[in-house]
Amino acid sequence: MKTFQITKPDEAIQQALIDKINNLTKPKGSLGRLEELALQIGLIQQTLSPELKHPQNILFAADHGIVDEGVSFSPKEITWQQISNFLHGGAGINFLCRQHGFVLKIVDAGVDYDFPLGKGIIDMKVRKGTRNYLHEAAMTIEEMDLCIDRGAEIVRQSYAEGCNVISFGEMGIANTSSSSMWMTCFTGIPLEKCVGAGSGLNTAGVQHKYRILQQALDNYCGDHSDEDIIRYFGGLEMVMAIGGMLQAAELKMTILVDGFIMTNCILAASKLYPEVLDYAVFGHQGDETGHKLVLNAIGVKPLLDLGLRLGEGTGAICAYPIIDSAVRMMNEMDNFAHAAITKYF
Repeated sequence: MKTFQITKPDEAIQQALIDKINNLTKPKGSLGRLEELALQIGLIQQTLSPELKHPQNILFAADHGIVDEGVSFSPKEITWQQISNFLHGGAGINFLCRQHGFVLKIVDAGVDYDFPLGKGIIDMKVRKGTRNYLHEAAMTIEEMDLCIDRGAEIVRQSYAEGCNVISFGEMGIANTSSSSMWMTCFTGIPLEKCVGAGSGLNTAGVQHKYRILQQALDNYCGDHSDEDIIRYFGGLEMVMAIGGMLQAAELKMTILVDGFIMTNCILAASKLYPEVLDYAVFGHQGDETGHKLVLNAIGVKPLLDLGLRLGEGTGAICAYPIIDSAVRMMNEMDNFAHAAITKYF
C-alpha cells in the first residue's frame, strides 16, 4: 500500500491563534464553534490569517457486489444513471456546488457500466464493481492498493490547481451496507445498530439487510487487520476516498467530511493514519441509522443536523458557509487595541 507522510499540525502557533481569536472585538468565546473552527484551520494552514482557496468536491462512484442480495431499495443501475444526472447538472450536489463555488469532479472508481468517452467523467475504474462479500472478499489487495493510489492522484491534481479545502462524495448503490460493515468492525458497535434504511428500505427490508450482513460477517475468515477489513467489505469508491483523504491530510488541506459513508471512510483512514482526523471538519449528522453512533465513536461534533441522507458530498458543502465564516472572522474582524475598545470579558 502507498505510504503517506501525515503529521499532526505543529502546535507552536496555537497560542498566537488563541490570542488573536480572544482579542477580536467580541466577548471571549462568544462566536462558539466559529472560534473552534478558526483555531483548527489556522493550525492546519500554520497561519494567523487562513484562507479557503478553490474548493472542490470529488465524487467517487462504483458498484457493489452485495447488491445482488437485495440489501438496497434502489436497483443497481441507479449508480450509472445518477452519474448521467450529475453530468447534466441536475442532482443535489450540482446545485450546492454551484451555490457555494465548488468545482465538482466525478470519478468512475468502478461502475459496472461503460461510459462514453469525453463526457466529463474521470476514468479511474479499477474493476466493474466489487465482488459479493457474502461469499468472498470485495477486492484483492492489489485492487485496494490501486484504489488508494488513484484517490491520492485525484487529490494531488486538485492541490496543483490551487485547492486547499476539499470535500468527498460518493455514488454507489448498497454502499451503506459496506459502511455498516466497516463501522461494526472498527468501532465494536453491534452490527444491528449500524444498519439502516439506506435509500429507503422499509422495516422488513432493513431486517433482511441486517441478516445478510450478519451472515457476511459470520462468513469472514480474514486476518482482522485494518487493511483486510477495508478490502474485504469496502467499496471501490470508498477505498478511493480513503486514498484521497490521506493525500489531502499529507498536503495539509482541510477535509470536509460528508455523511454516513464518508464518515466511515475517514474512520477507516484513521485506522491507517490517526493524524488524518486533525485535518477533518465533520459537516453534518445525517438521518441514516448509525451516523450519530459512528460520529460519537470518533469523538467529533458535526456542524449541522438537517436530516440529510443523500450523500454525494451534499452535507459537507451545506456546512461550508460556516467554515467560511470562521475564516472571515479571523481576517475581517477588528481587534480591541486597534479599534480602541476596552476589553469586555
